[in-house]
Amino acid sequence: MTRADAAETCPFCEGREDRTPPEVWARRPGGGAADSPGWTQRAVPNLYPVLAGGNAESRAGGQGSADQPEAGLASSVDPLRASSRATEPDMFASMPAMGAHEVIVHSPEHATSLAELSEERFAGALAAWRERMRAGAEEASYVHLIVNEGPDAGASLEHSHAQLYALRFVPAAIARERERASAYHERTMGGHLLPEIATEEVRRRERLVAVDDEALLICPWASRSPFELRVVPRRPAPSFELDGETGTAMIRTALGALAELFGSPPQLNLWVRTAPLGAEEFCWHVDLVPRLTVRAGFELGTGVEVNIYPPERAAADFRDALGD
Repeated sequence: MTRADAAETCPFCEGREDRTPPEVWARRPGGGAADSPGWTQRAVPNLYPVLAGGNAESRAGGQGSADQPEAGLASSVDPLRASSRATEPDMFASMPAMGAHEVIVHSPEHATSLAELSEERFAGALAAWRERMRAGAEEASYVHLIVNEGPDAGASLEHSHAQLYALRFVPAAIARERERASAYHERTMGGHLLPEIATEEVRRRERLVAVDDEALLICPWASRSPFELRVVPRRPAPSFELDGETGTAMIRTALGALAELFGSPPQLNLWVRTAPLGAEEFCWHVDLVPRLTVRAGFELGTGVEVNIYPPERAAADFRDALGD
């Protein structure tokens, strides 16, 4: 399918609001009814959600409550073994994937990447991220916002959009980052881990790509893949969604640097790392990873990443591309 064909059938373009689930939010500067034209950004439930709504409590081992179908399994349990089973380790603990999963459409026009958006549309898209993250955080333990661009990055529709997951749990990677930040804060009697890393990156300039009054852009130390980028605020701030417009310009710079270096916007994954519920010490950041390599058996089997292009060299290439 060509880009023209995709644009002709795209359900995210203005005027085709009836081709998506009913919207949960939209910005319409001129007013108007829900699911009608006139919007600049729009959020709808994901048609194929990985999270289910509702307030069902977590369950272990797939056993349900009295009003759930799984409860029928209880009748097959041998009562003579019930006492011994209670002392056995649960080898297959699980919990339902509860929460909310929605799509945030970045513009009414058919654009295939964030880098293609005008400055006004781009600012509106990131403002929409923050507004929907704040709404999701009201009932979530963690809100995770991502952008997938290109089929290799997992995008099934090319119209530029983000996805927001309002999770009822804190993923292990975020929990570990929270603990590292808290431990550093305590050990240094008030230090902030990521902002102090950022200060050192500015001092060394080896992996620094760009800096402005609000944020800096770096190729992270020990990057997991070639040309990985990270946007970090210059002042400590736990939550991306509560930090005003901080970082918006630098995220746009990051996307522009990728497009400039590769001649066009590459396929990529972007995600926002923000503070989980109740975190007293944390600092948000935004990661961008162009899809240039494939994780193979070594990486998948060991958890050890192989980066064939050092971040120091990548940062120098980005600086050259930006003319710095």
